[in-house]
Amino acid sequence: MEQELTSKAIELLCKLIETQSFSSEEEGTALLIEGWLKEYNIPFERENNNIWAYNKNFDDTKPTILLNSHHDTVKPNGNYTNDPFKAFVQDGKLYGLGSNDAGGCLVSLIATFTYFYDRDNLKYNFVLAASAEEESSGPLGLKSILKYLKNVEFAIVGEPTLMQLAIAEKGLLVLDVSVKGTASHAAHPNDDNAIYNTLEVVEWFKNYTFEKGSETLGEVKMTVTQINAGNQHNVVPSHCNLVVDIRVNDKYKNEEVLEIVKQAMPNNVEVKPRSLHLGSSSIPRDHEIVKSGITLGRTTYGSPTLSDQSVLSCPSLKLGPGDSTRSHSADEFIYVKEIKEGISLYIKILEGIV
Repeated sequence: MEQELTSKAIELLCKLIETQSFSSEEEGTALLIEGWLKEYNIPFERENNNIWAYNKNFDDTKPTILLNSHHDTVKPNGNYTNDPFKAFVQDGKLYGLGSNDAGGCLVSLIATFTYFYDRDNLKYNFVLAASAEEESSGPLGLKSILKYLKNVEFAIVGEPTLMQLAIAEKGLLVLDVSVKGTASHAAHPNDDNAIYNTLEVVEWFKNYTFEKGSETLGEVKMTVTQINAGNQHNVVPSHCNLVVDIRVNDKYKNEEVLEIVKQAMPNNVEVKPRSLHLGSSSIPRDHEIVKSGITLGRTTYGSPTLSDQSVLSCPSLKLGPGDSTRSHSADEFIYVKEIKEGISLYIKILEGIV
C-alpha cells in the first residue's frame, strides 16, 4: 500500500503545483485534496479553505496526533526561468511553485494519514489538517479551525526539514517603529531631524543582545528590514518609520521582547507590534515521537523559520521532506526521492509509537 500511496502522492503534488493557490486563494487546491479523500472514502470537514479528517476508528478516550501542512503558496518571484505552474521532473527533481514549500510535505502527510486511516487498536487517534493562509499568517488558516480538532496531544507540522527533527522553532514579532522629529525647511538649522534621530535607534537594534540564549534556537535576532521618511528634497520630515523583524527564541514571550524594546527607546520613539500571537514553539527532546525519530537515525535542531507551529498550544515537531533553503526561491523544486523517503520515514516514526 505504501508504494501505491507514494505514487499517487506524487501525482497529487503535480496537480497542486499546476493549480494556483496563493494565500487566501486556495479554493482549487482544496478541491484536489477533497478529491483524494473522496477517492479513499474518507469523510472530511471543510471551513473556508481548510480541510480536516479523522481516522476511521477514532476513539474519544484516546489522545490525538495532528498531522498538518499547508496548501497555499507565496507568489513566484521574478527570477523564475521555468513556468512556476508547470510541474515537470528533470534529473530527479520535481519543479514547480510550492513543490518544496510545502507541497511535498503535504502530500506525504496525506499519504501517511491514509496509510493509517483504517487501522484499529491504535494508541493514538489521527487528525489530518490541510490548512490555508500559512504563508500570510492569515486569520482563516489553521488557527481558525483549532477549536474543531479533538483531543490533540501533539502535532507533526509538515515543513521542509530534510526529514530531520526540528524540535523548536523561533517565534516572530514584527514592529512598526516611528521616530519623531521637527519638520522644517531644509535650508534652515534644525537639530531635531527625524532621520538623524533614527540613526541611534537603528544602531540599538543592530547591536543589542538579549541576555537569554537558547540551546536549540540560539539568540533572539532583530533586523531592521524597512525604512521610510520624507517626500521632497527641501523638507526635513517630522517622522522616520522603521519596520523591525524579530525572531524570538523559546526563552522569551513576544510580550517580554516588546517591553524590553519599548523600555530602551527614547521618548521620541513610538513602537507598535503588528501582532503578538506568533510565538516560539517546541517539543521535549525526550518526547516519544522525537525518540522514535532518533532511533531511525534522525538528528534534532532548532528552526529559525516560522510555520503554523506558531498558532499551536500543544507540543509540536516540524518534520518533512525537502530543504528549507529552497523555499520561496526561483525554479523551486523537490527531489522525487525525498517524497518517497519522506512517506516511508513518516510511517516508520509513527509506527514506533502507535
